Amino acid sequence: MLAALCITEITSWGVLYYAFPVLAPVITADTGWSTPAITAAFSAALIVAALVGIPVGRVLDRRGPHALMTGGSVLAAIATVAVAAAPSPLWFAAAWSLAGVAMSAVLYQPAFAALTRYYAPRHLSALTTLTLVAGLASTVFAPLTDTLAAHLTWRGVYLALAGVLAAVTIPLHAIALRRPWPGSSGARPAVADHATDHATDHATDHGTAHAVRPPAVRHITRSRPFWLLAIALTLSAFAMFAVLINLIPLLTHRGASPTLAAWALGLGGIGQVAGRLCYRPLSRRTSVRGRTAWILGLSAATTAALALIPGPMQLLIAVVVLAGITRGIATLLQATAVTDRWGIAAYGTLSGILAAPVTVATALAPWAGAALADALGSYPALFTVLALAAALAALLASAPDPPQRDSSHRT
Repeated sequence: MLAALCITEITSWGVLYYAFPVLAPVITADTGWSTPAITAAFSAALIVAALVGIPVGRVLDRRGPHALMTGGSVLAAIATVAVAAAPSPLWFAAAWSLAGVAMSAVLYQPAFAALTRYYAPRHLSALTTLTLVAGLASTVFAPLTDTLAAHLTWRGVYLALAGVLAAVTIPLHAIALRRPWPGSSGARPAVADHATDHATDHATDHGTAHAVRPPAVRHITRSRPFWLLAIALTLSAFAMFAVLINLIPLLTHRGASPTLAAWALGLGGIGQVAGRLCYRPLSRRTSVRGRTAWILGLSAATTAALALIPGPMQLLIAVVVLAGITRGIATLLQATAVTDRWGIAAYGTLSGILAAPVTVATALAPWAGAALADALGSYPALFTVLALAAALAALLASAPDPPQRDSSHRT
């Protein structure tokens, strides 16, 4: 199952996310649609994914990922074909909104929920493995998309990618996820409160969601630590993904060719892989609050460097790789944010709620980044603003964590 999810995540992210920043300039040139219009359509997909992700989390807790992720793969392929066939900006936006529904069912959130429940208490190793491989999505699909675009129209590229998406992800999800869902014996998943005794904690850590006391989900989601964490991760995600989507325009503004800029984006994916290798030892040596603040602070620093360093191009690419390292660590930081603080029993529900504002910020980042760059007059000015947002996120992440249960055997 882990191997299958590694393959499906790298494919789903590559087709549904990383192909767009490479093809966006080609789409604009071919259709005459404005860059803000097409990035708004892409942003709409991510907003839809955020909103649909909340009920998806509840479904995951109750029923598991098999039907959800298999159906999501079918829908993703259909939506990609619809994007390729779009005759107008309105159709283009509608097709991306359909893709957003599919994203909620095939990208990280359901995969993380599956691995967290199936592999507990050794889920961190499984999550690390998944994100290591999926971190190569941009490394594989950014250059691949650029190569296809040299021989096909952008519509042809998306049709080819839809075929790849269908052929790879539908059968793998259908076959590999057919297994009983832990804790699905009719009991509603619950989360242990912080007064729960050691025996109950032990049961929760091993995935027996029905063994814990009644849920404290509402109490957790209304707490100050939860909302400070949500705001910090949201600000950081906005900055990181605005950087990611606007990286190619920044590098071409600095003098890089479009092909070199696409390869730089791919090298950032290698940085993501390297960053995820660092997370496990980092988690052993730091507190939850400390590593959260440190990782978000490093994101602010790399964004500021991209804003301020004019060249040479080799130095800029090195910073891009370092930014990718930070982005890779941040992915695992978000994936473990719930389990590090509140256990695994209601992981799908809590992570769906936590991910919603983060995904909305990710969704708005492409459009808002392009709009801000236009308003500010340059991409370096945009990256300066994004660095300030990331710095604020790091500051908020320094707020006190909730009391934690012993999680030494969990990580």
